[in-house]
Amino acid sequence: MTIAPERIESRMANSDEPDLDELFELLEHMPVPDGYKVEIVEGTVFMTPQRDTHWQTIRRIIRAVEDRFGMDVNVLSDVRIDFPGHRNGFAPDVALLSRGARKDGLGRWRARDVEFVAEVISRGTAHNDYGPKMNAYAQAGVPVYVVADPYLRRCRVFTRPQGREYKQDCTVEYGEPVDLTGTVVGLVLETKDFPVEPGRTAKQDAEQDAPQQGEPQHEGPEREPQQAAQEEKPRGENG
Repeated sequence: MTIAPERIESRMANSDEPDLDELFELLEHMPVPDGYKVEIVEGTVFMTPQRDTHWQTIRRIIRAVEDRFGMDVNVLSDVRIDFPGHRNGFAPDVALLSRGARKDGLGRWRARDVEFVAEVISRGTAHNDYGPKMNAYAQAGVPVYVVADPYLRRCRVFTRPQGREYKQDCTVEYGEPVDLTGTVVGLVLETKDFPVEPGRTAKQDAEQDAPQQGEPQHEGPEREPQQAAQEEKPRGENG
């Protein structure tokens, strides 16, 4: 395992190609530092330090969900959920499950029951959040995926999953509301109090790691934001 200041990344591969359960079992016996988030993305283990800015953003999103649906809503943070693709065991920053969600025979939540995911960019994670993780969320049929970026001070809202892509993509600057009332989530996410990260270097890192959907990384100009609209009924409208 190679340790870097902002991210630990290790490719645990051998001839037997260990499965996700084996990888997580190995991690349980490793000295993972306190305050680090652990995920497996396409067979690679990522350990990311959680900054206070990261947690404060997560807390505000969870509170907005609880304000809308009540304290009994099934919303998770940093809980393992296996997603489609090659050895993808993610721990989304925020995951909202459907009302009828049930755990599988192994006691784990199922990707098919996830209605909304929010990820908060940390330094070095944008490539995953805009790349393989976004592809897996789309493939699982997650209706709404939001990426909050405290470096660029904006949210990206992805809707209408089809295959491994989201067909609609909208950018909302911090300070403006993220209107999800036309989606299955059915709420407005206020961003005016979202914390931000100072520092030009961090901002440049985030920009470099965040390719536009459907474009090669670091190639081509940034496209104009599109209007995100969803034809699904808001969560809970059917009674």
